Amino acid sequence: MKRTPSGRAVSGELAAAGCTLLQYRNKSGNARQMLEHARGLKKRLGSSVTLIMNDRADLCLAAEFDGVHVGQDDLSPESVRAIIGPDSLLGVSTHNPEQLRDADLTSADYLAIGPVFATSSKEKPDPVVGLEGVRRARALTRKPLVAIGGITRANAASVIEAGADSLAVISDLLRDSRKSAEEFFRILG
Repeated sequence: MKRTPSGRAVSGELAAAGCTLLQYRNKSGNARQMLEHARGLKKRLGSSVTLIMNDRADLCLAAEFDGVHVGQDDLSPESVRAIIGPDSLLGVSTHNPEQLRDADLTSADYLAIGPVFATSSKEKPDPVVGLEGVRRARALTRKPLVAIGGITRANAASVIEAGADSLAVISDLLRDSRKSAEEFFRILG
C-alpha cells in the first residue's frame, strides 16, 4: 500500500515553498476531528499563511481561521457572512455563468470557477468549464477569480492567461509538495 504524506507534512512543505493561502478541506471527518486538525494547522502555521476552512463557518471561528469557502450546496454566502463577520474572507465556488453572476452580487471576497479540467478530487464533479469558462467568468466579475479543478503545472499558465487571478491545486501538490509548489511559482513567474 502506498502511503500518502500527512496533512501536517504537506502544509509545512507548502508554506516553506511560499504558498500564502491554504484551505482545510475534509469531506469525511466529524466536526470534533476536523476542529482538532484545524487547530493543529493554525498552531503550526500561525499567521504565516492565510487559512481558509472549507464549508464550515462554525469551525472557521472555532479554529481562528481567516475565512471560509462555500460551495453551491452549502450555507448561502450571506448566511456565512453573518456568522464570520465582515473582516473574515469569504469565497464561493461557481460552475457556470449564472452561478457566478449570482455569487458576484453577494459579499463574497473572491469567486472560484471550475472545474476547469477533469478532476479526481470530487466524487461527482460538475461539468468541466474549460479555459473558455474561465474567460467568461473573468468577463462577469471584477472580484478575484480562483480557477479550480484539474490544475497542474502543465496547464497552470494557460489558466492564468485565460483570466484567473489564482489557482486552487490539490493533486499536483501531493507528491514532493515543496518541490511541486516551487515549480508552480517558477512557471507562473
